[in-house]
Amino acid sequence: MRTFRLYLRLLGAHVRSMLEYESDFLLMAGATVLTQVVNVVFVSALFARVPQLNGWTFWAVVIMFGLVALAEGVGSLFFQGMWDLPWQINQGDLDYFLVRPYPVALQVSSAAVGVNGLSNIVTGGLMIGAGIAHVSVDWTWWRVLLAILLLISAAVIKVSINLATSAVSFWMTSPTPMFAFAVHQAGDLTRFPLSIYPLALKAVLGFALPFAFISFFPVAYLLDSGPSHWLGLLTPLVAAYCAATAAIIFKRGLRRYESAGN
Repeated sequence: MRTFRLYLRLLGAHVRSMLEYESDFLLMAGATVLTQVVNVVFVSALFARVPQLNGWTFWAVVIMFGLVALAEGVGSLFFQGMWDLPWQINQGDLDYFLVRPYPVALQVSSAAVGVNGLSNIVTGGLMIGAGIAHVSVDWTWWRVLLAILLLISAAVIKVSINLATSAVSFWMTSPTPMFAFAVHQAGDLTRFPLSIYPLALKAVLGFALPFAFISFFPVAYLLDSGPSHWLGLLTPLVAAYCAATAAIIFKRGLRRYESAGN
């Protein structure tokens, strides 16, 4: 609990510093909302030409878009500092984290706050709510609890992949998160149903980099759609696997950290 409180205090300090520049805050939040609106308009234009996308309806795809946006929002708002890890390694700023009585990974994660994450969480939640209101699902109490568990697991998967790919910087010399950003861009493909992609891409997005468990498989299970919809039940296990893998990669990278030599 002490670690959790410290984490929230660090995030709160960054939020207060950002709110000193209200115009920047509002512009960034507005730009994020506009991005999600453009995404919905694009999907609407697509389904205006094609009634179904390989068996998937417009509102099912909107839910997938919402899940990806929500997971990205959680990663940006609460764990934005992960994107600064390559710079911290390159400049030797990680030295400060090593001498503090606080987990290094959490210090890295709370080193920055992405204001755009709040907008993504709100717009993602609205898209999920709108999509759920237009699909046929028998919402029993256990299905509601399962949906919440799948939602939390999706966010854990996204954050874990961000940490793991950013930690690759321990083995690279670049001060920018080029590898992590490339993987992040690949994850945007799962805004659409995995079934529309070729087999090789399905294997990458479904298992090598399990972005599909953020959106496609949870939605497939809740809507009982597709022969592999049962894979959605594995989302919590995939989240645990991703978190453990990210922790191992980060710890191994931390062992070979040699500072910047200044």
